[in-house]
Amino acid sequence: MSMREATTAALLLALVGAGVRAESLGHGRAATPEEIALFDISVGPDGAGLPPGSGAARQGKLVFEARCVTCHGEKGEGKPNDRLVGGFGTLKGPQAAVKTIGSYWPYATTVFDYVRRAMPFDAPKSLTNDEVYAVTAYLLHLNGLIGEDAIVDARTLPRIEMPNRKGFTPYRPGE
Repeated sequence: MSMREATTAALLLALVGAGVRAESLGHGRAATPEEIALFDISVGPDGAGLPPGSGAARQGKLVFEARCVTCHGEKGEGKPNDRLVGGFGTLKGPQAAVKTIGSYWPYATTVFDYVRRAMPFDAPKSLTNDEVYAVTAYLLHLNGLIGEDAIVDARTLPRIEMPNRKGFTPYRPGE
């Protein structure tokens, strides 16, 4: 079975399954609006969905050292998990691409979104909004994208121009 056929089959199965409610099987219940709101934390590239709060790299360094350094290394250089810093100029050319926040990610808001929902690995969604803003600022600072004292918040974060912002080609079916 080709990847396309497998994807189509999975999509059809999901659509058919979506029509079956948990209650009809005698298991579970519909989620309340309050329960859904706990997981409805997506942040768009334009900053839509960013919560109140703020932080600077100086504060983020302290949070990073306490919660992130074990997995991502002292200054985000990686080991044992992903490298977060550097890799500039490696996306084009014969050398292996080093995909980091600074070299690969197209939007600064994605850094906030990912850190808030998935980090730290042992306790996702445990950082406060201010801590997430601060860690985001620290990671952007380590990549040379903002100064150490720059304040990152819902107004400033979407304005940060990432080096690879124009590096992605929009998907256009049929082309």
